[in-house]
Amino acid sequence: MTTARRRLAVARFWFEGNSFAPRPTTRAQFQAREWQAGAAALQAAEGTDAELAAVAAFAQANPGWIAGCGTFEPYAFAQANPGWTVSVSHACSAHPGGPVPRADFDDIVARIVAPLRGPAWDAVYLSLHGAAVVDGVVEPERQLVQAVRDAVGPAVPIGASFDLHANAPPWDLLQAASVYRTYPHVDMADTARRVLAQLARFVAGAPWPQARLRPLRLRLPSFQMRTAAGPMADLLALAARLQAAQPQALWDLAVFGGFPYADVPQAGASVAAIGPGSAAQLEAAVATLADALHARARDFDVRLPGARAGLRQALAAPPGLVAVTDPADNPYSGGAADTPGLLAALLQLRADEPAARVPTLLAYLADQAAVVAAHQAGTGTRLALALGGHTSTRFGAPVAVSAQVLRLCQARFTHRGPMEQGQTFDLGRSAVLDIDGLQLIVTEQAGPANDPAFFDVHGIDLGSLRLLCVKAKNHFRAAFEPLCSAIIDVDLPGPAMADLGRLPFQHRPDGPG
Repeated sequence: MTTARRRLAVARFWFEGNSFAPRPTTRAQFQAREWQAGAAALQAAEGTDAELAAVAAFAQANPGWIAGCGTFEPYAFAQANPGWTVSVSHACSAHPGGPVPRADFDDIVARIVAPLRGPAWDAVYLSLHGAAVVDGVVEPERQLVQAVRDAVGPAVPIGASFDLHANAPPWDLLQAASVYRTYPHVDMADTARRVLAQLARFVAGAPWPQARLRPLRLRLPSFQMRTAAGPMADLLALAARLQAAQPQALWDLAVFGGFPYADVPQAGASVAAIGPGSAAQLEAAVATLADALHARARDFDVRLPGARAGLRQALAAPPGLVAVTDPADNPYSGGAADTPGLLAALLQLRADEPAARVPTLLAYLADQAAVVAAHQAGTGTRLALALGGHTSTRFGAPVAVSAQVLRLCQARFTHRGPMEQGQTFDLGRSAVLDIDGLQLIVTEQAGPANDPAFFDVHGIDLGSLRLLCVKAKNHFRAAFEPLCSAIIDVDLPGPAMADLGRLPFQHRPDGPG
């Protein structure tokens, strides 16, 4: 007798919105990073640490297929084995950036939901971020989950994974859920595995779970959300102890730091619980976590040095490579890698203080005009350029320089990890410039510079540098803390500056931000 195969529907909408970013995040930005359906979506994730890599592994453990689904085909494998059939309706993600236009979001929801209508599903897994910002939509992920619920009916369990920086996500609408427990995020696939395990447990006969979400009205700066040590590490340890004390009642306890640069009503920290325990058990766990987070809220506050002071700290640091990060323009916080403040500060300090003229690289500026000029002129030529400040002059005007073209490159690289291991990024054409001894990378597109592979593709010997100045934040530390004698964050004008009081928020939760 053949066991009936279970059917799992899968979709992905992964985007973190910065309301102060200088440009919107359109369908083109999603298509540049991830825009796929069916088997191709899972094949692209294999060998990475992304959520859909865990789904691909789940499918491999339960191979099978259904004919006649057109482009909405399940992931098929050679050997037959009763279990689950996995089908991806639509999977998309984009680098953090400005709000998504309403029409583009509606198109994404339609692509996700339309294939879910009609077939009888046993479960749905959604890979979500939880901090999307969409023009004219207050809670985009909540609207998406509700649309999925309307499509599959009231009896089908829906599970979702979330980023640690989600803003009060629609956890309470779900029957399975989990959140990244690391920052830098090196457990994306593990988070998806936890959700899939919950869904499988539920389908195998576990009681219908309850879910509780408690928004806390705290806009917390994200610098101190790193999970190796500090307040977030302590809160996650508390959540783990609470869950371990009642493993049958509590499937998952979550601490969400929130993404402070999303200027939306639901922005801020929250805590959540899910599991088949009683309402009293879930509410007690959530209350304990909420009290602990309120007590530690001030510990998330941070004051960073300005660029000049931070660069001087770097020069006085122990021998070895020292990184100076410009998180205000970090592409993974919604920056466009275009603000000129760090470049201007470097040039001024090197002019004022001869001791500052150490081997230094600035990575990078996304400046398409500079890249085009460099490729047209060729290596060895000298160019007059106005760098930075092209997407917006709100955070600084372009800096006029005379630069020599050292190398012409193609900024396509695959992360060695641990952050986003195995994932490939393409920032278009690029060039390495020399500005009176200061090396500068310019690229056509913005994206992460969080992995040594980015520097390899540009021919940079990190061991030859004293200062590595980079538009990055906490994710950068996953690969570079072992390589650097010190990492110093500085605060500059930009859409993700540390001093939240300098940004024109319309929605202001309580808390240290």
